[in-house]
Amino acid sequence: MASEEGQVIGIHSVDEWKHHFDKGVESGKLIVVDFTASWCGPCRFISPILADIAKKTPHVIFFKVDIDEVQALTGEYRVEAMPTFVFIKEGKEVDRLVGAVKDDLHAKIIQHGGARLA
Repeated sequence: MASEEGQVIGIHSVDEWKHHFDKGVESGKLIVVDFTASWCGPCRFISPILADIAKKTPHVIFFKVDIDEVQALTGEYRVEAMPTFVFIKEGKEVDRLVGAVKDDLHAKIIQHGGARLA
């Protein structure tokens, strides 16, 4: 099942986004959204790192959104560069990170999600 803890959930439509986003908000957990693109080199670099972080932080929910596939979300979140990570708590954006910098990504997940990486 795609929504198991410790996985990055791929979002392929606005309806899918609404379903998973609402469940995530209800859980009270930090949501990290990776806005990515198949043609983006840095995105390909950070993708396995994000998957590894997701395995180690089951108390955080991770989504991956391809900007070319779900353009409505790209506009809604004003994504202008890839990768862009948007950090959401209680349904509101609390932070964002642009770029594939592993240490910065770790730091923001710890800052907003609590608990250290396993």
